[in-house]
Amino acid sequence: MASSFWFHRNPIKASAQQKFDPKGCTTDGQALRICGELRQTRTRLLEILAVPAESIAAVVTAYTSYIALLQGLIQATDERGGESKLRFFFKFKWTSSLDPEVGVEQQDALFDLIHISITLGLWYMKHAALLAANEKITAEDAKEVHRSLRLAAGIFQEMQTNYTGRLLGDVNKGSDTDPRILLALISQCTAEAQEVTLARAVEMKHTPSLISALANETAKMFSGAEASLSAMKDDHFTSKWVHYLRLKASLYEAFVRNVFLGKV
Repeated sequence: MASSFWFHRNPIKASAQQKFDPKGCTTDGQALRICGELRQTRTRLLEILAVPAESIAAVVTAYTSYIALLQGLIQATDERGGESKLRFFFKFKWTSSLDPEVGVEQQDALFDLIHISITLGLWYMKHAALLAANEKITAEDAKEVHRSLRLAAGIFQEMQTNYTGRLLGDVNKGSDTDPRILLALISQCTAEAQEVTLARAVEMKHTPSLISALANETAKMFSGAEASLSAMKDDHFTSKWVHYLRLKASLYEAFVRNVFLGKV
């Protein structure tokens, strides 16, 4: 594919170091070993998520290694199942992607799973943006951009549908677990993935009706993301993001008109 894409990105999330210190509650060798593995795999994952140029395979391996261990703090591993007694043992602290200066914290392993998964979604977005910024991107690059954006949307959707509602206490307004933020991220990623599909349709000289329909859907997705953020009425943190989404929606609305005029 000949042209590059332009994507807006919020800062990557950061987290305080977690030592997984059992604080003398156990001297069991296996338990101490698992705590050490939790610390090492989490540190490694945070390091690799800070590098958008890293391969998807390497990131997925690091994420899977940590989450497999973290699940042992969330779900009981015995035959009775249910919630682990260790779920609320360790405290985790994360920054917000909208305001890196503001931290949120909870003494809950599920809280860490959600925020590190959202960070994975943000990494996919940054990885896609890095590939898409090349002046000329190959068909394979375009496929990876599209795949990364779809994966990011799926992660945000999964967190919103099946995980954030299980947290205790109220959701911090404007935090990454705010339903409006997650909805905006889902809509944005879906719209940006469709941009790649639309560019391919134009390149392959598909029918004007198909191209117009794709452009119209893309404009509506960007508008939906913008509406989700505008509902927060917090211009201080969302203004640049809102302007990006509004501009993209306007561009694709204009694109639809140009298709009808035979200019595409």
